[in-house]
Amino acid sequence: MPGGGTDGATPGAHTIRRVGEAFYERDGNGFIANELTRGPWDPGAQHAGPPSGLLGREIELVDGADGFQVARVTFEILRPVPIGAVSVEAEVVRPGRSVQMIEGALRGEDGEKLMTARAWRIREAEISIPDDVETTPAPPAGPEQGYKPEFFRTGQAVGYHTAMDWRSVGGGFHEAGPATVWMRMNCQLVTGEEPTPLQRTLVAADVGNGISWVLDWSRYLFINVDLSVHLERMPEGEWVCVDAVTLPQRNGIGTAESVLSDERGRIGRAAQALMVAERP
Repeated sequence: MPGGGTDGATPGAHTIRRVGEAFYERDGNGFIANELTRGPWDPGAQHAGPPSGLLGREIELVDGADGFQVARVTFEILRPVPIGAVSVEAEVVRPGRSVQMIEGALRGEDGEKLMTARAWRIREAEISIPDDVETTPAPPAGPEQGYKPEFFRTGQAVGYHTAMDWRSVGGGFHEAGPATVWMRMNCQLVTGEEPTPLQRTLVAADVGNGISWVLDWSRYLFINVDLSVHLERMPEGEWVCVDAVTLPQRNGIGTAESVLSDERGRIGRAAQALMVAERP
């Protein structure tokens, strides 16, 4: 069953924020991940959210971003990302005045490539759209109407699940089926930096398969091998909502699909391809 009601903190409050803590610390030209990045599948591996955010940060730093927005970014998770030293890189591979493609990679301490990213940046320009055309579907019930759900029992006291603030307005980690959960970061992405809207979104977007599980966590694995995020606009504020559904198949393959929102309404969509298997 989900955890009890709210923990007494209002969604706008910052009392639980871990000031000075971050998923990553700078280390020369690279970064050192700490245990806040730990995911639920392996105590020695990172949840895909923080490294996705770190790659998103590197994509934002690539020259030529003025006037452009990241409209889509796809991450390929080549192998588990250990909790430790990582480096990131990104470059424009398709320059243009209206659209640009950027490719990036995250590497481990030995230089092995662990994740790759490919992003489209599209130039922003004000256009006239008829009033009867819907552009921003309304969001689900807001975080102030949700409760703080209990996370899976991973056996770890600290990890991604403690680094994020959660508010469920439907379903959750201990309730099978579609789920709608608001999230915000309790820490920085990189020490000393305020996370950008893109970083906040990418850190949160990878939870779709976890919150909308339909197979017993103790019997099955349902690990995503990728994450694709389409963004119609960047979120406003700190909260990102993930409204997710998981569909596994008997051939051992599945998908998790999520609608992403902020408190004003929809901002985009995320999708994950899943490797589904019975635990040994």
